[in-house]
Amino acid sequence: METDVLLDVTDGVATVTLNRPDRLNTLAIPTVGFLVERLEEAAASDARVVILAGNGDTFCAGADQGEMEPRSAQEWEEIVRHYLDPIHAIVGMDKPVIAALHGDTVGGGLGLAMACDIRIAAKGIRLGAPFTKIGLAGCDMSAGWFLPRYVGLGKAQELMFTGRLFNADEALDMGLVHRVVEPADHAAEVAKWAARMASGPPIAHAWTKRAIHRSLDVDMAGEFEFEIFAQVQCLQTADHREGVAAFQEKRRPEYSGA
Repeated sequence: METDVLLDVTDGVATVTLNRPDRLNTLAIPTVGFLVERLEEAAASDARVVILAGNGDTFCAGADQGEMEPRSAQEWEEIVRHYLDPIHAIVGMDKPVIAALHGDTVGGGLGLAMACDIRIAAKGIRLGAPFTKIGLAGCDMSAGWFLPRYVGLGKAQELMFTGRLFNADEALDMGLVHRVVEPADHAAEVAKWAARMASGPPIAHAWTKRAIHRSLDVDMAGEFEFEIFAQVQCLQTADHREGVAAFQEKRRPEYSGA
C-alpha cells in the first residue's frame, strides 16, 4: 500500500516516514518502490533538507522475512538490485538527508541509515547487519560499501562476519552515528539539526554532498580537480555573496538558493 511510506513537507523540511509499525517498518518489495517514490518527491520538492524516519518503536528492521521464499537466481537478482534503489535515491539527491534513528536499525535499515548524511540515534536502540545469521552475505543493501568506510576495515569485518547487534553508544564511539540523545529528546534534536541545515546554503550543500561521495572512489588529484570545479560554481552564487555580507555585518545569513 502507498501508505507504507509517507511524505510531509513543512517549513523547508521533507520528512519521509516508513509506516509499517506492525511489521517493524520492514521493507516489503512493494514498500521499496514506494520509498523510492517518496524520496524522489522529497528531492523534487522545495525542501532544503530531508528526514528519514520510521513510525512506531523501530526505525527499520530490514527486509520483510515473509518474502524469503524460493525464487530463481534471476528473480533474486532483480529483487536484490531493487533494494539498492532507495540507497541510490538518498545518495543521489542534492539535499542533505538526516536519519532519525529513534528505534532499532537493523539489516537493510542500517543500510538506509548509512546512506544518509547525518545519523542521530536515540539512546538504547540496537543497530547491526545480521545478514550472516540467516545465511546471507554480510554486505547486503550497501553495508559492504559504507560500513568499512565509516568504522574502518577491522571493525567492519567483525560486525559483518558476526552479525552482532550493538547499541547507540558503541555506534557513536566507532563513528557510525553523529549524536546519541535520550529518547525523550530525540525528536527535538532531529528537528534542531533539520532547521539548522534548512537555513543553510542549498547550492553549497549540494556541491558538498557530491564532493563527499565522489571522493570515496577517486584519487587525490581527481578529488582536488572536483573541489576546484565545485568551489568555482559556489563562488558565483548569490548565496556566497550573502554569506560574506552576513559575516561582515555580524548577522545571520538568509540564503535564497540562488
